[in-house]
Amino acid sequence: MTQTIATIALIIFSLLMVTIGIKSYGKTKNMQDFLLGGRKIGAWMSAFAYGTSYFSAVIFIGYAGKTGWNIGLGGIWVGIGNALLGSALAWLLLAKRTHRMTRTLEANTMPEFFAKRYKDPKMKIYSALIIFIFLLPYAASVYMGLGYLFNSIFPGVPVETCMIIIAVLSAFYLVLGGYVATAITDFIQGVIMLAGIVVMVICIVTNPQVGGIAAGLEKLKGIDVNLTNIFGGVNWLTLLSTVLLTSFGTWGLPQMVHKFYAIKDDAAIKKGTIIATVFAAIIGCGAYFSGIFGRLFLNNTLPVEGYDKVVPDMLIAALGNDVFGNVVLSVILLLILSASMSTLSSVVLASSSAISVDLLEQVKPDVDKKKQMLFMRTLCCVFVILSCACAIGKISFIIALMSFSWGTVSGCFIGPYVWGLYSKKVTKAGAWSGMIAGLVTVLSLVIVTTAVSGFSAATANSPLYGVIAMVVSIIIVPLVSMFTRKLNCADVDAAFSNIK
Repeated sequence: MTQTIATIALIIFSLLMVTIGIKSYGKTKNMQDFLLGGRKIGAWMSAFAYGTSYFSAVIFIGYAGKTGWNIGLGGIWVGIGNALLGSALAWLLLAKRTHRMTRTLEANTMPEFFAKRYKDPKMKIYSALIIFIFLLPYAASVYMGLGYLFNSIFPGVPVETCMIIIAVLSAFYLVLGGYVATAITDFIQGVIMLAGIVVMVICIVTNPQVGGIAAGLEKLKGIDVNLTNIFGGVNWLTLLSTVLLTSFGTWGLPQMVHKFYAIKDDAAIKKGTIIATVFAAIIGCGAYFSGIFGRLFLNNTLPVEGYDKVVPDMLIAALGNDVFGNVVLSVILLLILSASMSTLSSVVLASSSAISVDLLEQVKPDVDKKKQMLFMRTLCCVFVILSCACAIGKISFIIALMSFSWGTVSGCFIGPYVWGLYSKKVTKAGAWSGMIAGLVTVLSLVIVTTAVSGFSAATANSPLYGVIAMVVSIIIVPLVSMFTRKLNCADVDAAFSNIK
């Protein structure tokens, strides 16, 4: 029964996504249409695109399962931080300036922004490579998270088959419709996510295994008193680093700030700030709150496959016993699928543009625009295939990068990006120092920790390393800028000409 209802829901969902891709094809007439929807995306679609890109299978299954298992009640702070810091504060401080400055500079991507803001084409190459190298494993981790969920619902279907189906579907509508198709599907997927998370929380809390919030917390307290400590107990540092990484980390991720490039105008930004914050509060807090009770459904025994199986197994245990539960399970399946496909499309768009726009234009400035569009669409397919293949093959190098991808990318970009929006005093050398320091910080910490305590210890500390890299990047950019050659005043004033 579970598989039948889930299959029907997936077929309807897939047909809807394919239809949107076909309908959006005619609206992508040039590269700006494909990448930014012509910079005409409204508040609701921009806010939902931001939120659905923020929360993927990695959050619902990986972070929520692991945080809930190890930290318990304190994990709710991650959802709160994501709403207040990762959404509200990001929109308030970054959206308007990004929207205006990228239009002034005629920058369509983050690497292009760096190159034009700091007058150094080499920055485009470096940042494009960082994006492609480190977002590939992040995309692979999304496939792996979805694979575990599908395998729990369809145990007879190989995980690899599930991943391939997801890859084909997400590639289809993205390649045809670009950001226009992505924005439309993000809105629909966002509605599904909101409905799904509300139903998910209610069903888990009211399940006899939990018996209500108070009874559930009392049961967790009997397992380990730290699990009901609102500040994480002995795991407070892990909790703090997770909050900071998943909240401030979005500030330096190209697939997230890309939404600010495409939004229509200042009025849409004001409205979008409120919508994105409410969306993040509901989804983020709901996901991490649900993960708190994983131990109660799994008899306090961690699955052999690890933390990624906690949430899928919990959902099957809670909802797989009757028709109503199967319907709810199907809705939740669509919730996580929607979140993941939105994240994948954003990551694919950012990574593919890093090559087809940023690197290709640097190597061949006079490239034909029609050929560039074809190349962009082809690269989208290539990136989807590569990330899916990495997830299926479980390539050791890619697996190793998964834990560090988010922190490394944000650690490289957050300093030059944020300071570039706010300070006229940032120099080219200062921007370079932030980009390089973020990468070097993460690599150094991983190498030292691995040499002393093993790679598993380095992986466990990956959120902390990402936070340290971001802090280093933020500090070193203005510090180096104080002692290095200033940019041409006319160029800087031109970049800030539309900032009020």
